[in-house]
Amino acid sequence: MAEKRNSEARIKANNRYNEKAYDRINIAVPKGKKAIIAEKAAQNGESINAFVNRAIDRELDR
Repeated sequence: MAEKRNSEARIKANNRYNEKAYDRINIAVPKGKKAIIAEKAAQNGESINAFVNRAIDRELDR
């Protein structure tokens, strides 16, 4: 049987922290664009989230 990585208490604690520390934005992209974004993010050694945040920060700094 596979071992659980995090206890239920740890997951709840993480969720409480994330709710206090982060705002969430859900976006929709045309079919196929997510794969392109994921590939570009991987080429930069970052997650999709980090890639999108960096792009947003760059635009806000302009």
